[in-house]
Amino acid sequence: MTAATHVEHAGHDHVHGEGCGHVAVPHGSHVDYVHDGHLHRAHEGHYDECEPGGHTVHEAHDHVHGDGCGHVAVPHGDHVDYLHDGHRHAGHGDHYDEH
Repeated sequence: MTAATHVEHAGHDHVHGEGCGHVAVPHGSHVDYVHDGHLHRAHEGHYDECEPGGHTVHEAHDHVHGDGCGHVAVPHGDHVDYLHDGHRHAGHGDHYDEH
């Protein structure tokens, strides 16, 4: 995250970590936690909203995500992402985006 996209989640008194009850999502060099329909990332004594920027298509994705597909479903705002190959896939039109 750059300084321009640094959005602090104010008033967050829950500590995320192993066994906290929220889905852990590996994301690059850190771990995000699904909480209240969005992702939190620990950052210097507080939590930031950790949302992707831009639109990155996952090429050659021949698997269809949905109920019973075998991947962890992650509620995310107005849709559901799926954990797949170490990142989140979000349905977008006729393809999946990488998060």
